[in-house]
Amino acid sequence: MKGNVADLPLHYGRVPLWLAERMSSLGGAIVEAIVMEYGVKSLLQKMSDPCWFQSLGCVLGMDWHSSGVTTAVIGALKRAVNKRSAELGVYICGGRGKYALQTPREILGIADKAGLDGDSLVKSSKLAAKVDNNAIQDGYQIYLHSFILTNDGDWAVIQQGMNTTYRMARRYHWHSPTLGSFTETPHSFVYGINEGLILNLTAPDAKSTRHALVDLAKENTHKIITEVSKLVMPMHHDVRAQNVNLKRLGAVLTRAQQQEANDLESLLLLDGVGSRTIQALTLVSEVIHGTASRFDDPARFSFAHGGKDGYPFPVPTNIYDESIVMLENALHKAKLRQSDKYLAIKNLSKVAEQMEKDFIANDSFDKVVAIEKANARRYGGRTAKRTFTKENEQNQLALF
Repeated sequence: MKGNVADLPLHYGRVPLWLAERMSSLGGAIVEAIVMEYGVKSLLQKMSDPCWFQSLGCVLGMDWHSSGVTTAVIGALKRAVNKRSAELGVYICGGRGKYALQTPREILGIADKAGLDGDSLVKSSKLAAKVDNNAIQDGYQIYLHSFILTNDGDWAVIQQGMNTTYRMARRYHWHSPTLGSFTETPHSFVYGINEGLILNLTAPDAKSTRHALVDLAKENTHKIITEVSKLVMPMHHDVRAQNVNLKRLGAVLTRAQQQEANDLESLLLLDGVGSRTIQALTLVSEVIHGTASRFDDPARFSFAHGGKDGYPFPVPTNIYDESIVMLENALHKAKLRQSDKYLAIKNLSKVAEQMEKDFIANDSFDKVVAIEKANARRYGGRTAKRTFTKENEQNQLALF
């Protein structure tokens, strides 16, 4: 089992309605594509990977490094996925604050319909929350708890705590298929920064201490060997060259600008899709089809649809809408056994990955960002700081 935790700068704010709706549409389509191609087990595994989860948030237009990614992405997916849970075979429970408290009731309702052991699942949800809030005394107070459940009874937990002293958030990822014990290194990932001395009662080195507590509580523990990984996001808002794999990003941008297209890509171009949308779809394709090793630079995926605070550039809503339409249409036709366009989108990331082998990165990163910003008006660029109507302001979604 691989232990997973993530640290993010603590950001206050809200997700504007215009972005929240797009995040749900594209996020739902991405989930559908993963389930259709690889199954719910693969989706659960991806959700348990903080690098993939952060990359998903970036491709959906959220701030590339902030704590708000967790709340916004969970909320967007919950709104999109739960409408079609019976079809997809996956359910998303909980959320931030009061929604976290509703998790047990939601789990029991789903378990009753799916024929699962609801009491056992609720116990797992509560134990995961208690471990990260109490057994790992790292100074982070849990304020978000999400339980992702499949028809097979497998689950993942994504929860996040905040440390107001350091103005940081820490995200914890759990994955039931790889969980050997709730009491010894149970996480699939803890995403966070080193805050000094931490009392972690789930660490293997704390075995004797844990056994003493277990004796008092008359509980048993089980051994498990794990590998711990970390993802730590920087404090600065702007996306810098050192935050992305320039070889990977350069290959994506170069492929999108090439005039020649293979037979699959020509199907996209016939629909009037321009190079900028191809760029976005290539990164969306990678989130769907890429292997785990492809997501160690989440900021790169913000070059699909920008970020709501304008970093690396404003959200190009026109491009975003084209990405949604193209992916949704491709999925719809694939269900009708007309899979050409779906395969075309799938092929985009594969071609870009092949180009990386011979691609030599240069120093044009800042120029690329400048061009995107210059084209903001052309692409319908928007940020959370622009003037919204009173109605839209009332319908913004709080990050926490």
